[in-house]
Parts: sequence; C-alpha cells; structure tokens
Amino acid sequence: MLNICGCLVRTHPDFTEAVINQINATEGGEVHAHKDARIVVTVEDTPAKRASDQIMDLHQIPGVLAVTLTYHHFEALDDEAPQTLS
Repeated sequence: MLNICGCLVRTHPDFTEAVINQINATEGGEVHAHKDARIVVTVEDTPAKRASDQIMDLHQIPGVLAVTLTYHHFEALDDEAPQTLS
C-alpha cells in the first residue's frame, strides 16, 4: 500500500533550518519547499514506521510549533493483491 501525507510544518524562525535538516534526515520524510517559518513536507510509510506515526514524531522536533495534515493519498501498489473486506 502506498501511503503519502502532505503536511505544513510551522516552526519558530530560529529553528527552521534545523527542523528542515532533521526532516530530510528521517526515512520517509522529505522537505519540498519552505518560506519564512513554513515548511512543505511529504511523509510516506516506511517498513519501520507508518506515516501517521512519523507525523506525530514531527511534533517532537525542537522548534516545531504546529503540523497540519493538508493532503493524504493511498493506493494499492501494482504488485499487491486487492484487499477485500470481510
């Protein structure tokens, strides 16, 4: 299953660069743009951690003031069998 979340991360201005570096160093996290104290981030599931847990971890980075989920997409990968509900 492909699971991608887009988030807006608000930071204290003095911590923005450190937050960007920490997000980019995290497996599944990627910074796409930033301006002032706002950072556009995508987070994907990894074998070790779900995207939702990674988003919760973003709140723990020093200097992060708020994380807002702005986009969520999931779909089955081509090599996965369709899941059925019982």
